[in-house]
Amino acid sequence: MALLDVLIYPDERLKTVAKDMQAEDFTPELDEFIDNMFETMYAQQGIGLAATQVDFHKRLIVIDIEGDKSNQLVLINPEILASSGETGIEEGCLSLPGFNGFVPRKEKVTVRALNRKGEPFEFEADELLAICVQHEMDHLNGIVFADYLSPFKRNRMKEKLSKLQKQLARRK
Repeated sequence: MALLDVLIYPDERLKTVAKDMQAEDFTPELDEFIDNMFETMYAQQGIGLAATQVDFHKRLIVIDIEGDKSNQLVLINPEILASSGETGIEEGCLSLPGFNGFVPRKEKVTVRALNRKGEPFEFEADELLAICVQHEMDHLNGIVFADYLSPFKRNRMKEKLSKLQKQLARRK
């Protein structure tokens, strides 16, 4: 397995709207890519990762809110069918390292997606899983949590993370 490079905000590629996965996309290479996404997520102590964050602009998400590899969730072409309630937490993001921000979210969601074999399934999520699904689906739509914050906070993040991007680029 290989670790993938995570795009850092304000990288313009994070604004890309992901395209649906097609039947021909379900290959052994996709399976390996999904494993690499999980490894990348775990290496950075994340609980979710959208393919957009690793510069692959297809509708693919990996999630493990437990962090122990026992309950990995792969969502391909996810859709929220229903939602209810209001909640929110101080969210973090692998693409915005070191920053958190409060984002209003739906408390419960019903989701339809394909698994890594291309088989459809539905599930209901609440609490942290519901928040994580919504956060990662935002990435697939070209949205990062900074987009929910005030312009002042967002600009401060951009400045600090632009410096981080330059430091990382020099190390390569």
